[in-house]
Amino acid sequence: MVDRRQVMRFRVQAQQLARAHGTLVDTAVLDIGVQDTGPDGGGWALALRGVDRAASSGADLVLLWTVRGAPHLYRRADAGRVASAVAPWSDADAGKRIYDAAKPLRAAGIGNLEALDTVAAELRATVTEPMVKGDVSGRLNAVLPEPYLRFCRPCDATHIFEMPLRLAAVRAGLELQRDTSPPVLRRIPGFRAAADAGDRFDLVRAYLRLMGPATPGHVATYLDAPVREVKARWPEDVIEVTVDGEKRSLLAADEQSLASAAAAATRLLGPFDLFLQARDRATLVPDAARAKELWPVLGRPGAVLVDGELVGTWRPRKSGARMTVAVQPWQKLPESRRRAVIEQAERLAAHRAATLAGVEFPD
Repeated sequence: MVDRRQVMRFRVQAQQLARAHGTLVDTAVLDIGVQDTGPDGGGWALALRGVDRAASSGADLVLLWTVRGAPHLYRRADAGRVASAVAPWSDADAGKRIYDAAKPLRAAGIGNLEALDTVAAELRATVTEPMVKGDVSGRLNAVLPEPYLRFCRPCDATHIFEMPLRLAAVRAGLELQRDTSPPVLRRIPGFRAAADAGDRFDLVRAYLRLMGPATPGHVATYLDAPVREVKARWPEDVIEVTVDGEKRSLLAADEQSLASAAAAATRLLGPFDLFLQARDRATLVPDAARAKELWPVLGRPGAVLVDGELVGTWRPRKSGARMTVAVQPWQKLPESRRRAVIEQAERLAAHRAATLAGVEFPD
């Protein structure tokens, strides 16, 4: 039996959220990828783990469309192994990951992996210099046959299906140029996919190492992969634990860390921080109403993390060079915790190159 508080502390420690200083080399979350969505995305997630701004904004990081088609940051030196790790395991797995694009391909007798390879080849041939995504899509529309294309009502135009484009980009050796909107794609210099990702970048092992204990269902949902595919790749070196009556697995090497983990830190987690990406949301936030507040359909807030517990939400409001942070705690915060939240808001403002105008708490 494992208490959920142990699980939360273990994840804080595994994800290095309590440390003051770190480097890209020793930052564990870069093994699985740091989602870079929104102004408080990848750079802020790395800052929370002690990585300085120069390192998190430098050329040693690469931005790729990978898990769930979302943009993730990785160490540039690891790009080849990452490409191997994020590749679909089978045709069925590829079909699940590309969503509605699989149906017309199947009707045309085109395999899902075959389709990704076709799109990747066209992408590689097209993107010989940095190109805006819309221009890339337009070029692909002209050379790909009908099963690869869909009619987009908002644009009143025909485009390539979105997920095959995103998932094929890394197969083509393409990265996203950081801080571009709309996204700019360009070739990764010297790119070559590795034959084997290795244990460190294996997504199942990385999930267990950073967001365990977990079930195959948790990992499958995180990856948008079939559960049977995850079960087929479940590590043998795991132990079984029970969390809130549910049997889960943990890498055997992490057993002692689960038992002894500490989590003394206050952090303002970005809306897509890895800590909030774990698929056992009832473990993260047992109260259903609060979970709905933290993970709405649209417009996610950030989360206030205090000593291994999520204790509220926060939203930034920026006007020019000034920034206000509105905090909605789920419990009464003692004065010492309020001061810690204000210190983190000051840190966030500095990260955004803004001046903190204030931190708003409810009366």
